Amino acid sequence: MIAEYEDYLKLATAKKSENKKFLDKLKKQKPKDLDRICNQYHEEVFENIDCLKCANCCSGTGPLFLDKDIDRLAKHLRIRPSEFTENYLRIDEDKDYVFKSVPCPFLGTDKYCNVYESRPNACREFPHTQQRNMAQKMSITYLNTMICPAVYLVVEELKKHYK
Repeated sequence: MIAEYEDYLKLATAKKSENKKFLDKLKKQKPKDLDRICNQYHEEVFENIDCLKCANCCSGTGPLFLDKDIDRLAKHLRIRPSEFTENYLRIDEDKDYVFKSVPCPFLGTDKYCNVYESRPNACREFPHTQQRNMAQKMSITYLNTMICPAVYLVVEELKKHYK
């Protein structure tokens, strides 16, 4: 990861309580323009963020797997879904399927995803700042500020916008 991105994540950690308070407030207020504004900042931030210079989402955390994700990846790898589950997944404390370990076993040394076209839905939607019903996603947005430099930057823009 490049130093600039590491710095953003350090700032996110330093601003944990500030960001939590702000995002909880947004969740309660549910501004009518939140989806549009959040999506706008998402687009702007990702003009300057290169995921392939970071990959922290893949190296430091992992997705939750739905049955359709397991089926899609098993098909991609030409193995049975049960074999995929046995080889790569475990059930966590919330009874969700997750990787047995991180980093993601499909993350290449070049930070490219080796199963990109078949990746889980959670990976497809990450970092969740480009979706609808953003007020409902403030808890995951808070957590993602400390995983994804882009989310930290989106939240900083949101704080300026909703002063």
